[in-house]
Amino acid sequence: MTIDMEQFKTTYIEESHEGLEVMESKLLEMDAGETDEDAINSIFRAAHSIKGGGATFGFSDISNFTHVVETLLDEIRNGERVINQEAIDLFLTSVDVIREMLTAAQKGEAIDEARASDVKQQLEKMLGTQADDPATLVETQANPNNVGWDIHFIPFPEMLTRGNDVVRMFRELGELGAFDVQADLAKLPTLKDLNPEECHIGWKITLTGSVLRDQIDEIFAWVEGDCELIITPLADTKPTKQDAKRQSQAKQPPVKVTAAAERRVGAGAESSSIRVDIEKIDALINMVGELVITQSMLSQLGEDFDMGRCEKLLKGLGQLERNTRELQESVMRIRMIPISFAFNRFPRMIHDMCGKFGKKVVLKLSGESTELDKTVMEKIGDPLVHLVRNSLDHGIEMPEQRVAAGKPESGTVHLNAFHQGGNIVIEITDDGAGLDKDKIFAKAVEKGLVEASTVLSDDKIYDLLFQPGFSTAEQVTDISGRGVGMDVVKRNILALGGSVEVATELGCCTTFTIRLPLTLAILDGQLICVGDETYIIPLISIIESLQVDKKSVSAIAGKAELYKLREEYIPIIRFHHVFGVHTEKISLENGLLVVVEGNGYKAALLVDDLLGQQQVVIKSLETNFRKIDGVSGATILGDGTVALILDVAGLIRVAQSGKHQHPLNTIENDGVAA
Repeated sequence: MTIDMEQFKTTYIEESHEGLEVMESKLLEMDAGETDEDAINSIFRAAHSIKGGGATFGFSDISNFTHVVETLLDEIRNGERVINQEAIDLFLTSVDVIREMLTAAQKGEAIDEARASDVKQQLEKMLGTQADDPATLVETQANPNNVGWDIHFIPFPEMLTRGNDVVRMFRELGELGAFDVQADLAKLPTLKDLNPEECHIGWKITLTGSVLRDQIDEIFAWVEGDCELIITPLADTKPTKQDAKRQSQAKQPPVKVTAAAERRVGAGAESSSIRVDIEKIDALINMVGELVITQSMLSQLGEDFDMGRCEKLLKGLGQLERNTRELQESVMRIRMIPISFAFNRFPRMIHDMCGKFGKKVVLKLSGESTELDKTVMEKIGDPLVHLVRNSLDHGIEMPEQRVAAGKPESGTVHLNAFHQGGNIVIEITDDGAGLDKDKIFAKAVEKGLVEASTVLSDDKIYDLLFQPGFSTAEQVTDISGRGVGMDVVKRNILALGGSVEVATELGCCTTFTIRLPLTLAILDGQLICVGDETYIIPLISIIESLQVDKKSVSAIAGKAELYKLREEYIPIIRFHHVFGVHTEKISLENGLLVVVEGNGYKAALLVDDLLGQQQVVIKSLETNFRKIDGVSGATILGDGTVALILDVAGLIRVAQSGKHQHPLNTIENDGVAA
């Protein structure tokens, strides 16, 4: 039977990314000159696991590079070296290099050898064992007498349960040279006490021939930490310093092999796997069991059915409906992952930016356990990066400016996430200089985005920040000033069915608030009827529905109809005109108005009737047909018919474009007619 190793390589790469996140977070928490043993051990074990896996799967570049990182960490762990800021920064750079190498291995691309070599030389220089120093002898490269090696290999009992194969290792040793093996049976228990899954045998191996030490290391790399391993040259029976380190490593708790985890959000290709809590799996299994029971009951009712069983049939169908709904909810919960996967990238980003620009910033995270759909998580990463970078660049002042303003020297950026209704809300708050609305408006006039005579509310002024090409930066840097980013932020958030708002106080603080649906697969919708057609409006977009009061209807130059609702004028969109649907209810008083909001604009949709509310599964219309303005997707209703799901913001844009019998003008001044 042929084993497909690619699936194991994929798991190794994903788990290595998880290990790099552990290394990065622990390094960022460290203070120079202070050695946190637990943190160092966590970093060491992560590097050790990455190195061992790299050797096993043939990623020698990753293994060799990580070996140098591991050696330096080992010296710190053994008290031979004090960690300083230079070492912390170098380790962080090494994490970046390993991450790039893993990404290249995953995509089958060539690694950046120049960058990897440069960082490796820096690590070796710090170790004092730079490869190009002729006075340096690397102990592990060769046996000086070129005779062979003594290998004492004593597995821990659980080593075999991790998928390690002793026979395969011995076979590879045999390919290096002649070898003799003697088994140590001293720890072998009696037959009645023997656990066949555990290993109780040790081996003493004599390997003769011209063999490099690194060749032996590569064979045993995957079992380091799961065994005692002492390798000595045949001409020297004393264990080397490295062997002593290996024994020390072996005493460390082995790294647990976990399920593949999500990689860093927005930092590369989307992950094809997801970490799932075992409780969610158990709930799903239990629900499937309930569904099987219900199906069995309905099958029995179908045998020799008569009208006397109608009551039991209705009861069974009701139970089937409940089970199906609960199964759907269980499946959706499996796709939900904590937003910490998105938040975890920011400590490093802020650390690097502060070091580069001389700012002092404290990052505060809250609500990291708040869950949202995996698809939403993957698409919100880049917008969050733009907003956090914006807070650091435009919001947080330089330390001397903050002190002069009576603020603490260090600024604060706070990322908070929480559920609100059927949405997730993400807030990015900084205690910086705030936004100057006069400066924003002046810049917009300068760039020709608005007329100088235009009167805009505060919300409309702040909304100018999201216009393409807009920037208030005094000078262009590699972070900001080119007017690229904020328009992309809003476009991406709107594409997810969300919204973004700005609240600020000059000289004090700024908060960007993002609202997103929990999932893109299912939405709560309001079914509406227009003629013989059924459409669905997302409930999140609906403000209210009402009967038409003809006294509240007015018009602008015969082009646009407006409805006065509590002192606010809202444009009316005759739905049947926009979509070309035939209906008998043409007059306003015969229909209903559904007041909706999209992209900051309100409108009143004229529909024939409201049919009810229900959850619908979204199907992509663009994938299966083509993109249609004003429509975000489609769904299949209970009777088998297809209903279009409306994109409210797109529908309002279509109406404003004037491509139907009642074109709308853009209403400024918060929708109040001039």
